[in-house]
Amino acid sequence: MTEMEQLNFEVSDGKLINSYRWTPETEIKAIIHIAHGMGEHAARYNWTAQQLCQAGYAVVANDHRGHGKTATKPGNFGENGWNRMLDDLYEMIQSYSDQYPGKEKILFGHSMGSLLSQQYVTRYGNSVDRLILSGSPGFSPSTMVFLSRIIGRFEHWRLGPLEESGLLRFLIFSSANKEFESEVAEQSGFEWLSRDQTEVNKYVDDPLCGFVPYPASLAGMFDGVRDAQRKANIRRIPGDLPVYLFSGSADPVHKNKHNINRLLDAWRERGLIIEVKYYEGGRHEMLNEVNKAQVITDLLRWLN
Repeated sequence: MTEMEQLNFEVSDGKLINSYRWTPETEIKAIIHIAHGMGEHAARYNWTAQQLCQAGYAVVANDHRGHGKTATKPGNFGENGWNRMLDDLYEMIQSYSDQYPGKEKILFGHSMGSLLSQQYVTRYGNSVDRLILSGSPGFSPSTMVFLSRIIGRFEHWRLGPLEESGLLRFLIFSSANKEFESEVAEQSGFEWLSRDQTEVNKYVDDPLCGFVPYPASLAGMFDGVRDAQRKANIRRIPGDLPVYLFSGSADPVHKNKHNINRLLDAWRERGLIIEVKYYEGGRHEMLNEVNKAQVITDLLRWLN
């Protein structure tokens, strides 16, 4: 098993970003940077990184601002935090040109990390060679994005800068779990993540998981969602960027694939070639699902 090496990466504003690196013993095929989701952290991707590493890929995953060991306070992205998170990714990925000269750089975003990645390629698309999206919410209707931004700002005004919003927790987590509530006698509220109850329990028991970012941080995220969906910004994505998108068919975040279809339509109009893979019955975290071995096999097929 490859060692998970913990690192601190100092970015341009002086912030130390906690990250992990997995390096194969064989020749490196490419570098994959994993951008994790909301209310979790990069070390949860150890199994995935191990599989990629065994196949010859170097893997790096960082804890975003307000998450994991990067966080000074979980859920607080900090001032201009969403944009800083995008810049953190860019600065880390740029550093690979010196560390791994001539090697492909691949960005892999899951859930909130896919939202970051979808905006990242509108700003810094030329810095990566390929893109992987997992558990993507896709493109939400513009009215929903507008309302989300308003709610985030209202809750920030109502609660102050460092209070979690029960309303936003309900909208993000509780509503996602609604259709799975009858499946277990003792509900955790996170059955929507996976059919593998062992993996759900790991998430619930992890003290670095399960929080909702503060309203101001979420408002910044919703601003980023809006910007990523603007046609003028989509035109900035390199038209030859290969994309692999995979998702569970029962993942509640994509609203029965409607929101993913909006993303696919917009990006294909831009000219992007996108391979899409749905897993029947799969939920939000396909790499923690009962069929995760098949999911990683399919991902490696696309990568190779």
